[in-house]
Order: sequence, then C-alpha cells, then structure tokens
Amino acid sequence: MEENTEQFIENLESQVNTDKRPSLDELKAELNREYRKTDYKRTLRNTLMVIIVVAALSVLVSSFFITVLKVTGDSMTPTLDTGQIVIANNYATFETGELIAFYYNNKVLVKRVIGSPGDWINIDENGKVYVNGVEIDEPYISDPSQYAEGVGDGDKIEFPYQVPDKRYFVLGDHRQVSIDSRSSTVGCVSAEQLIGGVVFRVYPFKDFGTIKDVVSDGSEVITEEAPLNE
Repeated sequence: MEENTEQFIENLESQVNTDKRPSLDELKAELNREYRKTDYKRTLRNTLMVIIVVAALSVLVSSFFITVLKVTGDSMTPTLDTGQIVIANNYATFETGELIAFYYNNKVLVKRVIGSPGDWINIDENGKVYVNGVEIDEPYISDPSQYAEGVGDGDKIEFPYQVPDKRYFVLGDHRQVSIDSRSSTVGCVSAEQLIGGVVFRVYPFKDFGTIKDVVSDGSEVITEEAPLNE
C-alpha cells in the first residue's frame, strides 16, 4: 500500500513537471514574437532616423538654396497668376528681365528686375521703359503705364531715376496695378530684402517647369484699385 502511494506521488509530480514544460511549437511561437518585437523596434528607429534626416535636409535646402513661394495678387500677370506655387533660387546677382522674390512689409513680393545699381531708369508717359537711355523690349507686360493707378502724386518717384547702390529697381508685369519701385513707399529692393530669383513653377501641374515669359495679348483688365501689398 505504501509503495503504491509513493509511486502515485512520483507519477503525479512527473505529470506536473511535464505540464509546465513548453512544447517546441510554443517555443517557436514565443521566439517569433520576440523577433517581431525586435524588427518593429528596429524599423521604427530607422523610420524615425529617415524622417529626421529628411526634415533636416529640407530645412537646410530651404534656408540656403531654394524657397517655395505662393503667388498672391495680379501684379505679375500674365507670366504668373495668383495661387501658383513657384521656387526661388537663393542667389543674389540679377540681370534685367529676371524675376525675383523679396520681403516687403512682412510680405513676400515677386517682381521683375529692370535696373541694377547705378542704372538710370526712365519711363515715359506711354509706359515705355528705358535703361541707360535704351528702350527695353517687354512683350510680357499687359498694360504699359508710367505709374500704377491709385498712387498719389506724393508717392511717385521722378524720372529719370538712378538706382541707388546695392539696390534693384523692380516692376510688376501688370503695370497699371503693380505697386513697385515707381512708388517711393516700396522703392528699390535692397540686398537685405532679397530672397532670390524666381525660376521654377511647381503648381499648377499643367504649367510645371521653368518659368517662361508669357507674351501679353492685352486681355488683362483691372478689377480694382491696387493695394500697397500687391
């Protein structure tokens, strides 16, 4: 009787130990779970690193090489229309006819370079523009005018006008509404105001590519008096 009792106890202990020991399938499943945890952590870490690097590069490129801008207002029609998105290349030397972006009164404006430091600018009553005595060809302007409508006499600069040192004389293509260097309020653009040359259009997608001057057909009309932030 006593021997049977001891045998029974040994069998029971053996059964308990056997029940606690995980099977091979359970071990494989647990190992796979650990692998997945490790892979997830590694993937998450790598993804975060990529995001950080891309963000840092974006800030670096935006700060030192290019700036993405959205066009507002009608002062550059027909070449640029309001709502379009363009890229400005951050360089600081410009020629007559190039488009530039610059800061003015906490806003970003886009205009066309007409005169460089030291140039003499003259605009006659018919809106023809002369640089150092030579008329420049401007097929892109929509409405030649000596001054924009709505600009008071006290705000108009006198022609001929010499561009100050380290500044650029700029005009909008939509001359009757563009408030630009013809206004003493805006004046010429200094080096401190410059963002860069506007060279590429990314939106709308149908116009994606290098910005090219659009020859005006004269159909642009003035819908309202030009505010000073155009």
